[in-house]
Amino acid sequence: MKKLLAVLLSAVIVFSMTACSGTTDNQSSSSSQNSSSSAPSEALSMSDTMPVTVTDQLGREVTIEKEPEKIVSGYYISTSLLIALGQQDKLVGIEAKADSRPIYSLAAKELLELPDVGTAKEFNLEGCAALSPDLVILPAKLKDSIPALEELGITVIAVNPEDEKLLEEAIELLGKVTGSSEKAEELKAFNEKLLSDIDTALSDVEKQTVYLSSNSSFLAAAGADMYQNTLIENAGGTNVAAELEGNSWADVSYEQILAWNPQVIVIASDADYTVDDVLADTNIAEVDAVKNKKVYQLPDDFESWDSPVPSGVLGTAWLANALYPEKYSADDLKNTVTEFYETFYGFTPDVSSIA
Repeated sequence: MKKLLAVLLSAVIVFSMTACSGTTDNQSSSSSQNSSSSAPSEALSMSDTMPVTVTDQLGREVTIEKEPEKIVSGYYISTSLLIALGQQDKLVGIEAKADSRPIYSLAAKELLELPDVGTAKEFNLEGCAALSPDLVILPAKLKDSIPALEELGITVIAVNPEDEKLLEEAIELLGKVTGSSEKAEELKAFNEKLLSDIDTALSDVEKQTVYLSSNSSFLAAAGADMYQNTLIENAGGTNVAAELEGNSWADVSYEQILAWNPQVIVIASDADYTVDDVLADTNIAEVDAVKNKKVYQLPDDFESWDSPVPSGVLGTAWLANALYPEKYSADDLKNTVTEFYETFYGFTPDVSSIA
């Protein structure tokens, strides 16, 4: 009897191991089939990456225990980045005023139907918690809301993509916490190659001087610590306002602009004034950019390319074309923009008016 029981027990163990092995093989086969039918850049499976511990952009160590299935994004930059990483279907709430951002309508219309969780100035903590998210992504300026969310057992990641380097870090960070590191690396590689190509194309140009004004006032400029300064420099220009300190728009005078005498004036994409307004301003009639009618406004067809959004690198491409069209052509720009949005946002953009 003992021998019989031992034989039966051995058979059960062998059968169980075989069944488990078969299940694993079937899952692996299914996973392989899914992978082969998807784009090469599809994110790694969550089982390969979770749990993961990261340091967010407030310096907080945060552990993501399992795959986040419900995500709230309280910041337009992180929302756009989640689309680029293929995570839009997991979003259950986003920042307010989503209908003012063309990229959502073009790439993920369903986001416009989601409840909003307020703004960086008036974050809706209760509304966010009511969505029962697994993961909340907030801008660093909303750090005071983090403890209350964590007390409710909600995992929070803070991002602060306020310059080129920090944007790159944010791409890596969100790639890790959502299991889309492969797509994040693809996005970073695209941006790095584009900047390298532009740098090579403009290697022998005589740099033009540029004044870039804010969206709220022509008499507000971007100093050396702002993202816009990096945009100008990456496009082969020299920022006349680089002497200004601080990481926010600085007020300037007409006299200062006359003294700088920029060769080119660039207006922020969402400015509430126009190129014609600047050209008609008699206070700066003697500025070279005005005299030569080299006043341009960044496009606003997709996103604000003069801000550190995932597509911000396209602002560099646009400005390179505006400054040096003989080196970086309109066709170069249009092809780059088309490739970017098809690759990372899943739609073919209308590029007829951007150059």
